[in-house]
Amino acid sequence: MVLILIFFFCSVSPSYGYDPLDPKGNITIKWDLLQSNSDTNDVKVSLLNFQLYRHIEQPGWKLGWEWLGKEVIWSIQGAEATEQGNCSRFKGGQLPHCCEKKPLIVDLLPGAPYNIQTSNCCKGGVLSSMIQDPTKYAAVFQMNIGAGGAADSDFDMPQNFSLGVPGYTCAKPAQVAPSKYSSDGGRRWTQALGTWNVTCIYSQYQASTSPKCCVSLSAFYNDSIVDCPKCSCSCQGLPGSKCVKFGETPSLLQQVKDPNQEPPSIVRCTQHMCPIRVHWHVKQSYKEYWRVKITVNNLNSLKNYSGWNLVALHPDLKSLTQVFSFNYHPLNQYGHINDSGMFWGVEYYNDMLLQGGEVGNVQSEMLLHKDEGIFSFREGWVFPRRILFNGDECVMPPPDDYPRLPKNTACAASFTLSIIFSSLFMLLIIFAR
Repeated sequence: MVLILIFFFCSVSPSYGYDPLDPKGNITIKWDLLQSNSDTNDVKVSLLNFQLYRHIEQPGWKLGWEWLGKEVIWSIQGAEATEQGNCSRFKGGQLPHCCEKKPLIVDLLPGAPYNIQTSNCCKGGVLSSMIQDPTKYAAVFQMNIGAGGAADSDFDMPQNFSLGVPGYTCAKPAQVAPSKYSSDGGRRWTQALGTWNVTCIYSQYQASTSPKCCVSLSAFYNDSIVDCPKCSCSCQGLPGSKCVKFGETPSLLQQVKDPNQEPPSIVRCTQHMCPIRVHWHVKQSYKEYWRVKITVNNLNSLKNYSGWNLVALHPDLKSLTQVFSFNYHPLNQYGHINDSGMFWGVEYYNDMLLQGGEVGNVQSEMLLHKDEGIFSFREGWVFPRRILFNGDECVMPPPDDYPRLPKNTACAASFTLSIIFSSLFMLLIIFAR
């Protein structure tokens, strides 16, 4: 038994990144060999985000790999290499675009000249999720690569791919059926000389050593507010933990940042020290419905969250009737089991979660139906089981701390019923006389 347990914990590593809410989610790098010339090869590279709710936000992806030989990138469209590298072995004429052994490729910015664009390029490295915006989940660029002066042009697929985004790990390239293309509506199809797929999977444990968000709870039937657990993301005073008090702004030196890098995390000083706090408030109860208000607060003083999204897990989401000022889509990954859904902002209205301050929040309300035999205000049933912000799981308060019904609620309810029945009984006696 001990050996079995040791094998289980060693084989099921959290770094693998399996997500039960998106079991097939991944980012696929598709590498198509379009044409092989006497001394160069034309390739088309596509980045496809097949994740339901995780997306790549700014500063965007940075695709890297390692050549097996002395290959160079002669030209590229739809993207560019961050470094040209040492091209001194090429004498005269035009130098290659990149001579690096391990090139690093980034997307072009919006507004790039048309003569260097390709379809699905120029989004600054941002990739939307499949649900949030299926028109922006892909990025494509093309390259002309050569053997760096070698006589033959035999193509060798590069290895050691990386996305340059924290948390993603890429597998080895796998050759698959060649991609097919049609330029006349499907009357004639051409295909690539060879196609390889590289699958990249996300793991929150590899992305960060600490959580990035937490959840607080409240309800109309209880005066108390259950705040995020203490030190959910960090603790004040710990090494590397930076915060500013309410009303203060970071110093100019702290605000200086590289636009090509993730901005530093300087949060408001709180007991939980999380950059994002999600508040779930059970607002009101009707005869057949109940209402919930969701508020997302950005406590990061230096970062805006564009294209943010929120995933909630609750058994009554299958009975959700209406959502106000947020978009919503259920995550039906297991047939009839519909207990999870995705929320995100309305474009040009609240799809940008601004940095910490008076306007650093977005909020919405939703109306849910009370399913007979399931719905209950007792034992914290009305609160979510899990909350994820931008694909990262948030720290929930302990269930024992959830807002509860007042202790005299049951007694008051039974007392009210007894009064009603007594009144009806007295009326029956009076009319009987």
